[in-house]
Amino acid sequence: MDEKNIHLTAAEIASVWTGYMNDTLAKSILSFMLKHVDDPEIKPVVQHAYDNFTNQIDQLHQIFEEENFAVPNGFTEKDVNMKAPWLFTDVFCLTYVTHMARIGMITYSGFVTMSIKKEIRDYSIQALQDMAALYDHAVEIALKKGINARHPYIESPKQIDYVDSKKYFSGLNPFSDKRPLNAIEISHLYMNIQTNEMGVRLCLAFAQTSPSKVVQDFMIRCKNVSQKHIKIFVDNLMANDIGAPQVPDIAVSDSTTQTFSDKLMMFHMSLLMSAGIGNYATAAAASQRLDLAANYERLSMEVAKLAKSGADIMIDNNWLEQPPGTRNREKLAKNKEKN
Repeated sequence: MDEKNIHLTAAEIASVWTGYMNDTLAKSILSFMLKHVDDPEIKPVVQHAYDNFTNQIDQLHQIFEEENFAVPNGFTEKDVNMKAPWLFTDVFCLTYVTHMARIGMITYSGFVTMSIKKEIRDYSIQALQDMAALYDHAVEIALKKGINARHPYIESPKQIDYVDSKKYFSGLNPFSDKRPLNAIEISHLYMNIQTNEMGVRLCLAFAQTSPSKVVQDFMIRCKNVSQKHIKIFVDNLMANDIGAPQVPDIAVSDSTTQTFSDKLMMFHMSLLMSAGIGNYATAAAASQRLDLAANYERLSMEVAKLAKSGADIMIDNNWLEQPPGTRNREKLAKNKEKN
């Protein structure tokens, strides 16, 4: 059968629709950053990111046209106030690119595994490679400038060892000693501190520039939850004599001028919370101390409830673009009966 005549699967439709929403969001944020970033080493990284997302959007437009696929509204220049004053430090811009590239790699690796049609696989694989190259570029510049937040160091193993007791997986009993963290658990705790730090700064930027009291309050709630989660993760590290990570200066300015549309800011927080829940799920599965796994599950539920309240705000304001789905057959039948 000619592949041109093969319809897109639900997974492929989800992939290209989600890719378009995320890419137009990122391009909108980066267009504002490009106008204000001054550092001669950081600006090319932001430009690299902007070019990547622009190219991916162009590819998606071609796929939409070939598949007779309604182009999502996504986000455009109307969602960015390019006349607004400076909002982010240059280091914040670099860290933001690193964070979005990391999310992009995770997202597009999933798209690759869910896609069968060659044009969708080709698009997803190329996007994955582009995100990996962007991540590498951003990390190299951060290392060169001495602002990369490194994971903690532990002693390299000198011999192979095996778990000799089922107590290795314990940790829920508050009256018993917990074994020291292993390298896998440390890495996930550290990564989740980093991602939450980025969330805190974005929440502050969005809260102080939104004209909506509802959005401001929601962003402050998100900030408070992120800070609480950071403290939990840091406490776990400190209990094992592992210092809290030194996060680079990802500050925001004191501008209160609306810079991005409320629709864009709310969708961005939804994206970050979805990525955060995914990070927590991965960390819970990888953590062999049961107290850590239980913590991640509990915190995931807290983020999910927060995401639901954010979705309610978006629905109330007609900001939430609906993903493609199947038709409600029962509703179609009832409508036919009325006619």
